Amino acid sequence: MKIAVWDTYVTRKDGKIMHFDILVDENINDAEQVYEYGKIYLKSVAQEGQTLSSKECRFCHIDKAPIEVENQIRENGFSIIEMENCN
Repeated sequence: MKIAVWDTYVTRKDGKIMHFDILVDENINDAEQVYEYGKIYLKSVAQEGQTLSSKECRFCHIDKAPIEVENQIRENGFSIIEMENCN
């Protein structure tokens, strides 16, 4: 499966910048849907209510997904790669 990688930077409630990638099927081109997936993730890490829009989240590139990521996308519609300040 090929996936679209959306590079995302969100200001946490403590002011630090979170950096994570939202991974979706390459055929998903509705940015609002990607933002909704990001909001689901933010809620799961107690950062709900933080701004997530085109300013914070942008399409980056298409890539080949490892099987674990493919399975997460099939099950949830998206996968997250945590990069910086996500915990």
